[in-house]
Amino acid sequence: MRPRTRGQSEQTDGRVRYACVGLGYIAQAAVLPAFSHAANSELTALVSSNPVKLKRLGRKYRVRHLFTYDRFEECLSSGQIDAVYIALPNSKHREYAVRAANAGVHVLCEKPMAVTGAECREMIEAARASDVRLMVAYRLHFEAANLKAVEIARSGRLGDLRIFNSLFTMSVKPDNVRLRAELGGGTLYDIGIYCINAARYLFRDEPYEVLATSATGSDERFESVEEMMCATLRFPGERLASITTSFGAADASSYELVGTKGRLRVDPAYEWVGSLKHELHVRGKTANRTFPKRDPFSPQLIYFSDCVRRGVTPEPSGEEGLADVRIIEALYASARKRQPVRLGAFRREQRPGPRQELRRPPAKKPKLVQVTSPSENPGD
Repeated sequence: MRPRTRGQSEQTDGRVRYACVGLGYIAQAAVLPAFSHAANSELTALVSSNPVKLKRLGRKYRVRHLFTYDRFEECLSSGQIDAVYIALPNSKHREYAVRAANAGVHVLCEKPMAVTGAECREMIEAARASDVRLMVAYRLHFEAANLKAVEIARSGRLGDLRIFNSLFTMSVKPDNVRLRAELGGGTLYDIGIYCINAARYLFRDEPYEVLATSATGSDERFESVEEMMCATLRFPGERLASITTSFGAADASSYELVGTKGRLRVDPAYEWVGSLKHELHVRGKTANRTFPKRDPFSPQLIYFSDCVRRGVTPEPSGEEGLADVRIIEALYASARKRQPVRLGAFRREQRPGPRQELRRPPAKKPKLVQVTSPSENPGD
C-alpha cells in the first residue's frame, strides 16, 4: 500500500487515484483512455476551466469529482486523489506541480517539465520537502522501439558511438498554444525535447556545449516563436548530436545513431499514433523491424503508480526533466547570441533501459470534446 499523504482518505484496493489537470488534446486523446489499461490507477477527478468538457468527460469516464482551476486547492484537499497528471500548457506546469506537492499529492507532469531550469528545481524541491513522488511523462522511456535502440547502442554492435542525427517537424495551425511564447511554446520545448532526450539516453551522457541557429520566414504564424531550429550538442568523447525541428514543414519524425561498425535508423521514432520502425545496418547486413502500435500512456500510469505505492524515485524523475530543460535554455541562448554556450556539469545516474518496457494494447480512439487535433487545439 502506498504511503498516505495529507488530506487524503484511506483506500483499501491499492489503486492510486488521479486528478487529470487540463483537458486539452493530449489529455483527451491519450491520458484519459489510458486509465482503462492501468489496473493500479484510477481516474477520480477532472480539473478544467471548460464546463462543457467537465460535464461531458465526467459523464463519459464516470468521474464525479469535477473542479475548475480556481477550486484546485479544494481538489487537492478533497481526500479523493493521491496524484495529479498535469496536462496544461508548459508555462503552467511549475505552478500546479508545486501546489500539488505542497498539499502532499504526487505529481506526474507532461514534458517539458517546465520552461526554465529554475522552475524545474522549484518543483523538485517542493516534491522533496513533502516527500512525494515527481515524474515527468517521457512515454518513450517505456516504449519498445526506443528501448530496443538503447539496448543496441549499449551492446557494442554499432561499435564506438559517434553521431546522433534527428529530425522532428510538423505543420502547426495558427493560434495553437505551441506558437505562443508566453505559454512556453517553441519547437524545442514541444518536439525538440524528444530529440534531445533520445540523444542523451542513447549516448548515456550529458552534453557540455551546445550551438543553435533559428530561422523564421514571413509566415504570420511565427510572430512569437521560431519556425525552425537547428542545434548541435557536443558530448564527452567528442561525440556530436545534431537536431532539426520545425513547426512549418511536413511531418517527419526520425533519428539515426551511427557508430564505427554500423548504424541504426528509427523512422518514425517519436510518434504514438502508429507503428515505429528500425533499420539496422551492421557490417554490410541490413535488418528491418516494425514495432506495432501500442498504448504508450498507460505504461506511464502503471509505472508511476507503482513508484507511489512503493515510495521509490521514478525514472524519469524531476532531475531527468531538468536535464533537458537546461539544454533547451542554453540552445535558445546560443541562437540569440549566435555563439556556442557551455553547460555546467550535470550528473545523471538513472537512464532508461529495456527492463522498463511495458506493453499495453492501443486504447480505443475516443470522441473528443471541443478539441480537434494537436496542431489545432489552442489549449484548455
